[in-house]
Amino acid sequence: MNSENLILVIDDEIQIRRLLDITLSANHYSVIVAANGKEGLISAATHKPSMILLDLGLPDEDGQSILKKLREWYTLPIIVLSVRSSEEDIITALDNGAMDYLTKPFRSGELLARIRSAMRLAQNENAQNPILNFNSLSIDLTGHVVKKNDEIVKLTSTEFTMLALLAKNEGKVLTHQFILKEVWGHGYLEQTQYLRVFIAQLRKKLEDDPANPAYILTESGIGYRFASQ
Repeated sequence: MNSENLILVIDDEIQIRRLLDITLSANHYSVIVAANGKEGLISAATHKPSMILLDLGLPDEDGQSILKKLREWYTLPIIVLSVRSSEEDIITALDNGAMDYLTKPFRSGELLARIRSAMRLAQNENAQNPILNFNSLSIDLTGHVVKKNDEIVKLTSTEFTMLALLAKNEGKVLTHQFILKEVWGHGYLEQTQYLRVFIAQLRKKLEDDPANPAYILTESGIGYRFASQ
């Protein structure tokens, strides 16, 4: 089976597996399914899918544990689909290597949008494109130049570093602690006020309406997500 556009679904609920199989197949994805963690690990290693949709409430082993085992070798997108909606569960999954997290029940349209975004991100990482384009916004990662509507936007070094981190992870929720660690270092993990100030500055410079941002979206209590509008 060709691994391109192949999605592995690891979920113990047969209704969810059937729903995802129908929805994804109708949108030109190939689908394989696994009903527990052991089957999922074997299928991932055997078929090398281009993406994994992972439930956390598996009958044989907790999904967080399966996620960590997958991340020992699997580098492509993993999206968690779970009834667990606590901030702790979501943050733990993201820190364990999930690219995204959707709470059940979810809308098929939203899932498909998240899948497309994750696929684009993986392709961008493989292509190592030094210039990222998002509608009217372009980010030159090599030249450290940001343009909006072909006009240069002046950013400080820290603002550019934060924007580049968000944009390179388009569609992925980045936790407060992850951004603080990547931009300022381990000593700043509790300085969430730093983050709010710099996010506000970026929005003033990049968004048409900073109060209703289209690019830098807030995931309440968790972190931020960069959207391509």
